[in-house]
Amino acid sequence: MFHVIGITPISPLRLAPSHRAEMVSQLLFGEMAELLNRDGDFVQVRTVFDQYVGWVQASQVTDVLESWLEKSKILGYIDCATTIKFAGGPMLIYPGTPIWKCQTLAGIKVDYGVLPSLKPKHKTKRSLQKAAMAYMNTAYLWGGKTTAGTDCSGFVQQVFKLFGTDLPRDAYQQAAHGEVIGFLEESMPGDLAFFDNEEGSITHVGILLAPNKIIHSSGQVRIDMIDSQGIKQKASGKRTHFLRIIKRVW
Repeated sequence: MFHVIGITPISPLRLAPSHRAEMVSQLLFGEMAELLNRDGDFVQVRTVFDQYVGWVQASQVTDVLESWLEKSKILGYIDCATTIKFAGGPMLIYPGTPIWKCQTLAGIKVDYGVLPSLKPKHKTKRSLQKAAMAYMNTAYLWGGKTTAGTDCSGFVQQVFKLFGTDLPRDAYQQAAHGEVIGFLEESMPGDLAFFDNEEGSITHVGILLAPNKIIHSSGQVRIDMIDSQGIKQKASGKRTHFLRIIKRVW
């Protein structure tokens, strides 16, 4: 089994080996993936963190030697964008980026500088709200999962990663995890609300801040009102998403 690791801040993970192909997710700096196939300038990979399969440009990853992997480990994940030094130059990395205990990343010199504590955050109403609010006004981006652009499930996955809770990549996959909460009135801050389309498929997810308030990525990361039927936009009062189920994953 061969592995590669991301060496750019954000690498598009695409459905097919083409720059025109749909971006289904992203590979962040320092994220590892299993190498599956090669096709021209692209390699097909399966991400280690969430087992997502896609194609990434070969120049945006580098091979990982088993000898390096044996003496290196992930210390944690950063919770805010910060600039590090990599390959002799500055690099801006984003929330959710793994920080490795190493002086070289797969043979390339890296200097993380002084970073805050990388231990999983203590799960409280205040700490979760702070982590989610760090994404406020981030533009919606299909396949995105950073403060440079994120979709709904990428936003949820990256916030919960900071608390030591690993979730799958897509909303319908996330909906299969956790304990069902019967009513909004019984919900707690940090519970996940899932929404379906006319065919009954889960297509959207957000994080409850209160029984009547949700933060989610729709157009941009925003806070809207929610009731037993679903989400109402705070400004217009328009119903935008229809509630399917509430889950507690932590």
